[in-house]
Amino acid sequence: MTSESQIPIASQAASRRFAARLALFYGAVFGLMGPHLPFFPVWLKAVGIDASWIGIITQHQALLVFAAFVATACMWTPMVPLTDAYALRGVARYGLNYGRLRLWGSAAFVVGALAGGLAVDVIAAPHLIWVIAAIAGLGAVISLGLQPVGSPKTAPATLHGGSGLLREPGFLAIIVAAALIQGSHAAYYTFASITWQVAGLGGLTIAGLWSLGVLAEIVVFALSPRFTLSPAVLVVIAALSAVARWSITALEPPVAVLAIVQLAHGLSFGLTQVGTMMLLVRHVPVHVTARGQGYLAACSGIIASSASVLSGAIYARYGQGVYYLMAAMALSGAVVMWLARHRLAHQPHSAASGG
Repeated sequence: MTSESQIPIASQAASRRFAARLALFYGAVFGLMGPHLPFFPVWLKAVGIDASWIGIITQHQALLVFAAFVATACMWTPMVPLTDAYALRGVARYGLNYGRLRLWGSAAFVVGALAGGLAVDVIAAPHLIWVIAAIAGLGAVISLGLQPVGSPKTAPATLHGGSGLLREPGFLAIIVAAALIQGSHAAYYTFASITWQVAGLGGLTIAGLWSLGVLAEIVVFALSPRFTLSPAVLVVIAALSAVARWSITALEPPVAVLAIVQLAHGLSFGLTQVGTMMLLVRHVPVHVTARGQGYLAACSGIIASSASVLSGAIYARYGQGVYYLMAAMALSGAVVMWLARHRLAHQPHSAASGG
């Protein structure tokens, strides 16, 4: 990949401008997720939705709540994959590092989660939705500052349509493994805050537990340029850390242990994200980056929504035992990536360098 020092001075200025605006937009997107992920289920419970339905609603957001959320969910679902696709084009065009761009989103998530934690202690739960809506409006304004990204000057080595990606076993392994590992967070995203609230933890403590995980994620993103292991091995390590994380969480550990376990989010989520994006940059031509991200998002959406629905039914009956299912999903992702590691090591197709 082209290093920043090899980019002409004019392009360096464009690179800094692109990076600053993208970092701000990542902040807006994940600043919204900060209060949404931990406290949207709390709001759902406050307006009378029981546990067996929350697993469905947190994926589709509109079901049995407001019809307007159908349109919201349709527009929001592709937001992160499209932003990542946009980021990867910038990585290829300007020689930037994905992890250092993405960490600003994680930092904003921490701020949003802590703000949501304060809000849940001072605002009645049925009114939390207005906090989330206000942050969404801010993100819409910030998006107006994003600049178009042209194609890299170096053409990819092989040109083929986006549909050809689905005929490549290596690419299929990437999206299935990533979807299984990230999908294993479904029960956590859906029920962690509810479980902790029932256990007597306050809103700020709950936000702090979420923030611990994301702080670890920020560290992983910041250190990602120094990683020397292959991306496939990074993903396997991330998956195995998720297995350990969910297995311990299922045992309902005390808060002190839970705080330590939360730090594994840096690996189970952050390292999975870094490894997956590195693999996509290497194996997906830049002209079909958005298509590749779309396939990843579709696969992730199917697996995550299915896991969320299933986790709702399991949680309603077995409580924290639902995390054993999450551990099994993460282990499946590790197996898929481990079996594909040699194929991925010998099929580089960098969008930036063509090799």
